[in-house]
Amino acid sequence: MTLATTDTDEAFRAEVAQWMQTHLVGRFACLRHRGGPGDEDAYPALRKAWEQLLAAGRWTCIGWPRAHGGRELSVARQIIFHEEYARAGGPGRMGHLGETLLGPTLIAHGSAEQQRRFLPGIVAGTDYWCQGYSEPGAGSDLANVQTRARLDADTGEWVIDGQKVWTSLAQDSQWIFVLARCEAGSRGHSGLVFLLVALDQPGVEVRPIRQITGTCEFNEVFFDGARTPAAHAVGAPGEGWKVAMALLGFERGLSWIDQQMHFEHQLALVCDAARATGADQVPALRARIGHAALGLKVMHYNTLRTMSAQLSGELSREAYINKHYWSHWHRDLGKLAMDVLGLEGDILLDDFSRTRLQQIFLFSRSDTIVAGTSEIQLNIIAERALGMPKEPRPAR
Repeated sequence: MTLATTDTDEAFRAEVAQWMQTHLVGRFACLRHRGGPGDEDAYPALRKAWEQLLAAGRWTCIGWPRAHGGRELSVARQIIFHEEYARAGGPGRMGHLGETLLGPTLIAHGSAEQQRRFLPGIVAGTDYWCQGYSEPGAGSDLANVQTRARLDADTGEWVIDGQKVWTSLAQDSQWIFVLARCEAGSRGHSGLVFLLVALDQPGVEVRPIRQITGTCEFNEVFFDGARTPAAHAVGAPGEGWKVAMALLGFERGLSWIDQQMHFEHQLALVCDAARATGADQVPALRARIGHAALGLKVMHYNTLRTMSAQLSGELSREAYINKHYWSHWHRDLGKLAMDVLGLEGDILLDDFSRTRLQQIFLFSRSDTIVAGTSEIQLNIIAERALGMPKEPRPAR
């Protein structure tokens, strides 16, 4: 791991910490440690106002090129920013998908017109995006996408029909990026198009999904003749898979740092509860807390090792284990949280410090399914990282 910091980097750390201390106060104070996974419906309007405050301080898109509104900060400084943001209790980012996924994809693969049209709204914290990948019959098997798009020769627009599901924050977004099949008879990775689609139009319906936590982070999104201009296709029609995979590549790296700092706060909540309930005096639970702390350190150092390799333009084999590792670690933390609460864990309490632990347990049930099931992840590790023979797959 070679992500060493300098004295000027540490001065930058102090600058970030000071900014957060000065601004995460007043009407924004209630946002501390809110809005993460399982808590995404917390204060959406206020969190959008927070995004615009971040933008005013030039703290959005800090790794983007200056030509596109970013600050071109080094990876080391981006890590410092994310660490200090989370340490101060910065809320879950409403602009996460636009800033970390779509924006870098448009910078790499979008047209100059698409970059001029869509990037400024992401930088300013005024335009919010969601991801239209998963479908009822194509979750982890993304290449089985059935949503269709056809080009209307009379209007020059794409016409979209189909359904997406598990669409995070669609109810609070204005735009969705959609992977759709644009060539009749095509299968698998071929014949797909990557489209930028406005949600606020006839032919689009967003239906929130009430989850076991009682919140509605996820949604179903239905397209019935929805339209978007031909110029809103990113990359060549028929080659949407390449764009979609490039976008998923941006999901690795710095976004893991945000998540791990969030996990660190959740582990601290579990420790606080253990002290309050006396669970910290139970040897078996103390051992599990220690194991969780060590596991989080391992996760963090593996991410830094992965990012260090990426600085030299490589994707290390260690990068492939991240999703499988964090999802099982977090699910175990949820179980630990409930065991620390004891019998109180079975009761709906009017105490957020306790209900938060219940939310961790309930939401983490989905961790080994979202973003590719553990079975899919193990196949990826075996085939791509270890070079083992591919699993036999049925012909389509």
